[in-house]
Amino acid sequence: MTTTVQSPLLPDQRLALIERARLSVLEARDSAPSPWLAAPIERSWRRCLAMGQDPHQRVAFEPVSASAMRQALEASQPLIQAAAPVIRSLSRAMVHTRYFAILTDARGTVIDVDGPVDRNNPRAAAIARVGVDLSERAVGTTAIGTTLTDHEPVWLHRGEHFFHDNGAFSCAGAPIWGPDGHCVGMLDLTGVDVAEQPALKHLVTQSARSIENALTTSRPHRMLLRLNWPGRVLGDDNDGLVCVDDDGRIIGANRAASDMLGLMPQQAAMHCSDVFAVPTDGLFDAARAQRPAFEVPLWSGLRLQLLAQGPGRVSGSPRPASHSVPLKDVEAALIRRAVEDARGNVMEAARALGISRATVYRKLTKKKA
Repeated sequence: MTTTVQSPLLPDQRLALIERARLSVLEARDSAPSPWLAAPIERSWRRCLAMGQDPHQRVAFEPVSASAMRQALEASQPLIQAAAPVIRSLSRAMVHTRYFAILTDARGTVIDVDGPVDRNNPRAAAIARVGVDLSERAVGTTAIGTTLTDHEPVWLHRGEHFFHDNGAFSCAGAPIWGPDGHCVGMLDLTGVDVAEQPALKHLVTQSARSIENALTTSRPHRMLLRLNWPGRVLGDDNDGLVCVDDDGRIIGANRAASDMLGLMPQQAAMHCSDVFAVPTDGLFDAARAQRPAFEVPLWSGLRLQLLAQGPGRVSGSPRPASHSVPLKDVEAALIRRAVEDARGNVMEAARALGISRATVYRKLTKKKA
């Protein structure tokens, strides 16, 4: 039996298929599924049409209100801190690609940007701003809106964006899950007028997982349980992580642990004894004795490899500082970065932030004082 290996599409062929999909779905409004489009992207297109959006209308990358931006930044402090070392390290993988990283909250509001943003390119400058609303309702189909709706990684290239105005972008996105099992935001890797890089979907997915692990381990806990299936090597970002309090209750878990243990976001706090078919005191003893990994049975009948660790003995994922940064310091840092990006042009920085020039001067002066 002969197996046929399909060759990758050439760039022009790829763009031609995207155009055929646009003509079918967006222009002819064909209700049949498009064979030239990934299902999450097609669903997003149809949601945009249902909202009354027109692919030919102009796109304005508007910031949320100043109060909404402050609220988003304040609520997202744990996410911003957990993501910081991860997105800074992305520059090593993307150094020659001209892609940059965007971090948003669960509503699609930009809360951090990092990487080689070309501020002379109006398209790049428009989206790479803290406080900009990049939700599906605001800017149509993008990796951000699609990821936050479907809660799964996605890759979009050029015309796969709903609006013609966004046809210069290529982007990969992945959701970020908090220790309580809810989506808290997403990580996006975007390029403007760049070569297609589908491999970035894998990179952004792995990076989002690292952020999730950092979020989990930063939650105050008495014991951390590191889990994986028998035969796997413990100690990397693929491990399940479970935070346990003094009483043995599970107070947080990363996505991998939730999948392994069948934990649901809406469940009340479970006790270790509800999941592991071993005495909870034995897990605490293993953590105190720094016992090597061992296998434990679950009440489901499955078995897992487990390493019990005390607080401060977390290995593998980067762990952010446990203290939160005051919001005024975050605002001042964002304003300084905007001024630096604008090469000292305060008016341009104020426009990028969606605040007045007087506010920029006042915040900078207050910081110096």
